[in-house]
Amino acid sequence: MPPTDAHHGVLIVGGGSAGISVASRLKRAGQDDVGIIEPATTHYYQPLWTLVGGGRAPIAESARPEAKVMPKGTDWIQDAAEDIDPANRRVVLRSGRRVTYDHLVVAPGIQLDWNRVPGMSEALDTPHVSSNYTYGLAPKTWSRIKAMRSGTAVFTMPAGPIKCAGAPQKIAYLAADYWREQGVLKDIRVVLVLPTPAMFGVKVFSDELDRVVAKYGIEVHLNSEVTEIDGEGRSAIVTDNAAGTKESISYDFLHVVPPQSAPDWLKATPLADPANPNGYVEIDKNTMQHVRFPEVFALGDAGSSPNSKTGAAIRKQAPVAVANLLSVMGGGAPTAQYDGYASCPITTARDRMLLCEFDYTLQPHPSFPMIDTTHERYDMWLLKRYGLPFMYWNLMLRGLA
Repeated sequence: MPPTDAHHGVLIVGGGSAGISVASRLKRAGQDDVGIIEPATTHYYQPLWTLVGGGRAPIAESARPEAKVMPKGTDWIQDAAEDIDPANRRVVLRSGRRVTYDHLVVAPGIQLDWNRVPGMSEALDTPHVSSNYTYGLAPKTWSRIKAMRSGTAVFTMPAGPIKCAGAPQKIAYLAADYWREQGVLKDIRVVLVLPTPAMFGVKVFSDELDRVVAKYGIEVHLNSEVTEIDGEGRSAIVTDNAAGTKESISYDFLHVVPPQSAPDWLKATPLADPANPNGYVEIDKNTMQHVRFPEVFALGDAGSSPNSKTGAAIRKQAPVAVANLLSVMGGGAPTAQYDGYASCPITTARDRMLLCEFDYTLQPHPSFPMIDTTHERYDMWLLKRYGLPFMYWNLMLRGLA
């Protein structure tokens, strides 16, 4: 046994949605020796940040003390993981402490790579650029939208997997609907820059979003990315990857979403998928088990499974990961299967939502078969604003949903 400062039967890296959900389920299954590595003192319900940026929810509602969501009876190791040595079953912490384990669950979340787009990080310090991807900036988004009466507003999305892939679009629709209400939409050029060849990867939802952008008169640049930003000069270079062309767009408001990847420290470990430049943990997409280290599981945004990185995906992954982990701990094989379910609740107006549910087959996977969720709906807006936050805090984090 290597030198260690602590040891746990099950060690979880990350106290976010995935880590807390797994820990709660393990405790309910009677596991007494569970450690959770998490440095943060505040836990965030990040899906609410889009509504904050759109002026439809208060920022304080998205945050609770980490101590309140930590499952009773777990050992909260309030430190940050900096390395994992799976050969010796050891995690090294920022403080220098070493924690060993019998089984490991890796769920540290995803990293925002602001510096991968030249000028993006610096532009956030200017008055006209914001992002709903941080707690500190989401209120700035709303203040800029509320103040805007004319000019050009640009909303961006990067290529590659990102958390909540619908979020870059949602804020454009919330803003456009507000400007419509205020009677100024006709004076604002709204530009949406998407790296994808269509509005959405599932045709029935893509068709509905085509109708939404047409209703608002939004100018959509498909197969395109913002590749450079001049914050002081208020301009962004939009590269059309299909046509191989570049265009400079001057803006009065710019909402940016950074490229994303696994945390840098995780990319450097043997757990990372060597074929994936973003360094996600190499797992079987159906069982959540690592393909090379059978005592290691991963789920959530840092896993290599090709589903959309959403909280809804974690809700379906957690019971699979726990069932398979318990089976492996008992000497069995992982038999539970995750089908790639993900949900993107896309706010299409200030009181409407399109609930996009699908799986690995990219076919609709509705949770409410009696309701037609292929169109924007008011009842789905109520689910987004009130139902899903309630489910998150009271059911999902407690291992009950």
